[in-house]
Amino acid sequence: MNNMPTFDEIRHAILRDTLSLNPEADVSSDSDHYIRASSLASCAVGQYAHQAWILRQFFPDTADTAYLERHCSLHGLKRKNATYATGVATVNGVADAQIKAGLQIKCDELFFTVRDDARIGAEGTAHIQIISSEAGTRYDVADMAAQFMSAPAGVASELQIIKTTGGTDAETDTELLLRLLELLRRPPAGGNQYDYKNWALSVDGVTSAYVYPLRRGLGTVDIVITSAGDVPSDDIVQKVQDYIDAMRPVTAKNSFVIKPNVTLVDINVAVKLSGVTLITVTNDIKTALAEYFDSIQPGDAVVMSQIEAVISNIAGVVDRKLTIPNANLIPDMLHKVEWFRLGKVTVTAGVTE
Repeated sequence: MNNMPTFDEIRHAILRDTLSLNPEADVSSDSDHYIRASSLASCAVGQYAHQAWILRQFFPDTADTAYLERHCSLHGLKRKNATYATGVATVNGVADAQIKAGLQIKCDELFFTVRDDARIGAEGTAHIQIISSEAGTRYDVADMAAQFMSAPAGVASELQIIKTTGGTDAETDTELLLRLLELLRRPPAGGNQYDYKNWALSVDGVTSAYVYPLRRGLGTVDIVITSAGDVPSDDIVQKVQDYIDAMRPVTAKNSFVIKPNVTLVDINVAVKLSGVTLITVTNDIKTALAEYFDSIQPGDAVVMSQIEAVISNIAGVVDRKLTIPNANLIPDMLHKVEWFRLGKVTVTAGVTE
């Protein structure tokens, strides 16, 4: 169906056949034969288009949403749902003041709910557990001021959200297709490392998974998961753990689902510029470094020369001198699974030897 004829080509073929049957037939643009051929060609184009659409549904990588889900259902896959963000907020107030679960919190245009009862401590503060009112990545926030919709007695209406994680959007067609293709290319194999990865990725809220076989000895498997490019919530970790425990082979000694330990990497660099302002270059460097660190997986090292190359490729940067970090960063994989993420970026003008 890649060579589907056009409307004009189909009409021309009909008129050609008409002439072959009756060489004296009038096939000019205002003739009955021409009008009839145009009508038939219009119908034929629609039929060709429908056949091409049917053919696309045969293959998951070209199928429409509904048929992609049908392909996935045949292999036991379903689209992952959006998940709620959870986290911690700091509240001030009078000692022993009570904060009840269910209280509403407003943060800009976002709304959260207090998950558990809490009490203001003797020092006048309390850490409360909160959950987003809706699912989605936009509820993953950090260091944000918020307010109680109706503050209880003895509790300040203003509070500070320390961080919320675990909020993810519903799985896109592209993400669902990638999981299906991974399953087709690497079918279940009795519990190898790809099975553990696919099991983890099938749980709502998990956007990437990394498997480390034998990290704690024979018969052990560690699975590190992330959620929307960040650390997952405890709820997501527990759901993945429960699912893998139900799916893993009975002969497996132990499997452990863990969060990566984030280490923020500050970048200090001096640059020599040509034809651009420091403000423009600073923004470009921050964007480029963010893309570089987004490509770093838990357990990956940070290589100085790669950071320097990222900065050198920015338009207008003639020279650069990286002062922080001053050496390659090697992740700690013995006591934790370290994940290097971008911290504060400081760019100054002028390069000194």
